Amino acid sequence: MKLFYTGPVINTEMLVVMLEKHGIAATQEFADPAAPDDGDLSRPANVFVPEADYDQAHRLFFTEREDEL
Repeated sequence: MKLFYTGPVINTEMLVVMLEKHGIAATQEFADPAAPDDGDLSRPANVFVPEADYDQAHRLFFTEREDEL
């Protein structure tokens, strides 16, 4: 697994769902697993994707799309 994104848990949860809709088995874990899970949606979390799917995930979410002009 390769780190794909780090950000607030509210974003990482949505990103994991969107990646799964594209057939990419992503996982999420809190950046600081020792911190208490108090329901804070701004708590930092990491999204990991399989190394084989990293390039596809990056193209889906981080490259500019020419068809959106």
